Order: sequence, then C-alpha cells, then structure tokens
Amino acid sequence: MDDALYPSRWNLKGAAIAALIIVLWALSLVILLSVEMAALPGWVIVVAVAGQTMLYTGLFITGHDAMHSTVTPGYPRLNNAVGRLSAALYALFSYRRLCRAHWMHHDHPVSGEDPDYHGHDGAGPVRWYLRFMREYLSVVQLLGMAAVFNILQHLVGVAVINLIIFWVIPALLSTVQLFYFGTYLPHRRPAEGYEEPHRATSNDFAPWLSFLSCYHFGYHREHHERPDLPWWRLPRYRKLLYQSGAKR
Repeated sequence: MDDALYPSRWNLKGAAIAALIIVLWALSLVILLSVEMAALPGWVIVVAVAGQTMLYTGLFITGHDAMHSTVTPGYPRLNNAVGRLSAALYALFSYRRLCRAHWMHHDHPVSGEDPDYHGHDGAGPVRWYLRFMREYLSVVQLLGMAAVFNILQHLVGVAVINLIIFWVIPALLSTVQLFYFGTYLPHRRPAEGYEEPHRATSNDFAPWLSFLSCYHFGYHREHHERPDLPWWRLPRYRKLLYQSGAKR
C-alpha cells in the first residue's frame, strides 16, 4: 500500500487542517453574530448558514479524527487537546465519553452494543436520528448550551435572530448532515445483507461531492477498514483499492 497513506510522527498537514477548520469556524461565527441582519440579502444568509453548517461539521470531524489519534500522530497530548476543544466547541460534548462510545461503534458495529445503531426494528431515518440524538445529548449539555445562549444574548448583546440563524440552525443542520451521511446511509441494512466484519457501506460520490456531503465520512467502509487514516486521506485509499481491483 502507498506509504503516503501512513501518517508521519509529526503530520503538519493534519495539524494545519484542524487549525484551519477551528479558526474559520470561530471567525465566521464572530462575524455573523455581529452583523445587522436587515442589511443582508436573503441569498447571503442562505450561503452563510450553509457555510457555517459545513464548518460545524468540520469541527466534529476534527474531534472524530482526534479519537483515532490522526490529527497529530505521535503527539497524543496535543491530539487529545484538539479533540477536547473541537468537541466542546461543537456542542459542549465530553470528549472522553465520545471516545468511549465511538470505539464501541467500531468494535461492535450494527449490534446491540453499538451506540450509533438504532435501526434494529426497521426504523427509518427520522426515528433513527431522534434515537441517535437522545443517545448522545445530555441534560447537562442542553443546560450548558442554554446558558451560553443567554450569556451571548444578555451579557454580550448578540441579537436573538443572529443567534438562532447563525448558531442554532447550523449546529442542528450539522447533526443531520453527520447522521445521514456518516451513520444512516453507511449502516442501514443493504438488501443483500451486511458484509462482515465492518457492516458498513460507502457511497459512490466523486471526491469533491464526498467532501461537500460530509468530509468523506460517506467513504465509511474505507474508514472502518483503516481508522488510522484521517478524513482527508480516505479518497486516496479508496482510489488505491479501485486500482488494485478490490470491489467496494
């Protein structure tokens, strides 16, 4: 297999990509929360919400890669610090709890021990999504997010409409994006049944569309086969598999 697939001990590219996502998310959020909504054309608002949703998803993907020690390979303290920061910025998640649940998903995919799988009774995407959210959201998180909302509104002076449109809505849309492309489509039961051991499928999107859909998270079988690869290396791995004649 191509040596370029394997992270070096200090992978500057992985660290730079993680930093870029976090910085862009923070800067865009500060700008969007401070703009005058009445001065923005409708199309600008739509583009801004879509962009902020994509950056929110990037935050979670960065935290996800940290769970696999692929943000800064060989430097676990820095890697986990990035993971904790990304998880907290995304929705006040406990990074440790996310790590534990995510590795259960990898160790026991599509089973009663998989915290991501909720399609055992034929549940469609809506019921599965609601169960998925209930699995990961806690009362403490919700209270914490409500506290942040009120601090930004009453102490910082951010308009409620800005908070709802540029903070709340993109965060919620991001959960749908992550769930649909990264959990439901890859792990719903295929007509021909699951393939062992990963019980995961991949989409056939071109790399540019795969990135836009969910940072290549839809190349999910490849991710389960090679969880040591960061999200931005998955298209290369997939291409090598095709070139070698492996059926996807």
